[in-house]
Amino acid sequence: MIWSAAAATALDRYGRVPVQIILGKTIQIGTRRRTSNELRMGLLNYFQITVVGIVLCVILSKIIYSWRATGVNPVVIGRGHGRWRIVELLAFLAMIFWVAEVMLRAFRPRLDQFPEIVDLSLLQTQAARIIGVALVMLGLVPFILAFVDFGTSWRIGIDRKTPGVLVTGGIFTVTRNPIFVAFILFFFGIFLINGTWFFLIFALLALVALHFQILREEEFLKQQYGPSYEDYCKHTARYVIW
Repeated sequence: MIWSAAAATALDRYGRVPVQIILGKTIQIGTRRRTSNELRMGLLNYFQITVVGIVLCVILSKIIYSWRATGVNPVVIGRGHGRWRIVELLAFLAMIFWVAEVMLRAFRPRLDQFPEIVDLSLLQTQAARIIGVALVMLGLVPFILAFVDFGTSWRIGIDRKTPGVLVTGGIFTVTRNPIFVAFILFFFGIFLINGTWFFLIFALLALVALHFQILREEEFLKQQYGPSYEDYCKHTARYVIW
């Protein structure tokens, strides 16, 4: 169709609705076929919101329980020294940013954290979404079991002043780092569900960051628990099979 000089075409980024703007008035002229992801909050969006809610509720309830039971604040992020203090705080802020992006995409608002070029779709297939849901659900298993088995020894960060007892039972007989394994599954699962560059890049960076955090914690645990922890490492994988 040929438009006059007084007319223009606009396209809503989420609704994908072409409109004609003539002399300051907006008139809808047609609707392009829209995908379920662009139109409405579907089951996958509800799923992501539910998972984020479960994870946050588990963490908050564990913080409250541990604090009341021991009088020790289990949140020790940013108590380190030098560069690690900054790294921990940046990692915490990155997690908040990731959660915000998951919720924004799930609720489908008009506000974006990123320009469109960063938010481009990379992988949008039904098979990828199904695998993503499976990974996230699988991640919930070690995540919840870890918080149950940890007792009052759980910390966010490395607690050098008031560390808890060494936990080696339950899910910790399968992996030494069940919560980190769970988050890796979450990150890649959410990427497969949404299929954008942001979630892929975040998942890859998080994988590297978590590995270095695990190595850092292992050094502390060796110093803190000595032969008991070293013997535990001989019989239990860092992740699952490695």
